[in-house]
Amino acid sequence: MAEYQTDCAQKLKSMKLVLYLLITGLSIVMTFSQNNPSELSHYVFPEFTEGVILMKTGVENKALLNYNSLTEEMIFENRGQKLALGKTELDQVDTVFIRDRKFLILNKKFVELVYRSKSELYAEHRCTINSPGKSAGYGGTSQTSAISSYSMLPLGGRVYELKLPEGYITKPYLIYSLKKEGKLNKFVSIKQLMKLYDDKKNLVKAYVRAHDVKYDDQESIIQFLKYLESN
Repeated sequence: MAEYQTDCAQKLKSMKLVLYLLITGLSIVMTFSQNNPSELSHYVFPEFTEGVILMKTGVENKALLNYNSLTEEMIFENRGQKLALGKTELDQVDTVFIRDRKFLILNKKFVELVYRSKSELYAEHRCTINSPGKSAGYGGTSQTSAISSYSMLPLGGRVYELKLPEGYITKPYLIYSLKKEGKLNKFVSIKQLMKLYDDKKNLVKAYVRAHDVKYDDQESIIQFLKYLESN
């Protein structure tokens, strides 16, 4: 009986060890996946989605679409190939619809229409990229500085894939443009946006004191504009 109990205890201990190793291994895999630079996307959407390209003639073309913020091009998928809308096509495009979002052409580039009322708010989707680090001795690496032009990278056609090769790290960012009273003004901070409403300084200061308006939070910017337009 004692031998049976000892044998059961040893088996239970072995099972606990196996379970611990499985959980530990799974945690390592999950952590690696979350931190793997190649998983970072340089596209606005995580996958190609069926959208509509509305031409100036009124013709609608359905396609699998996504926006490449590194090359700053609208990309469509055709029989497994990822291709960019060329300059010739851009002159004929009115609006591109992807999910519930609209992309227009402004100064020969696609911008997202974020808000439209008395004024219009556009967002340019861009990203910088860090190429893989070079050997710095003693097993270390030195990361090269951020590169904003994809033409400087030896990526070839891979720049149109959803995932970049191992080691490339992207950092997406937005540049806003506000069309107000027929004039287009770019801004890269909330302070610059506030200056565009110098005629409503008191309202601007009061709203900013009461609300947390953040540059990276589109909804907070939209609510800010709605308040200024209604007062």
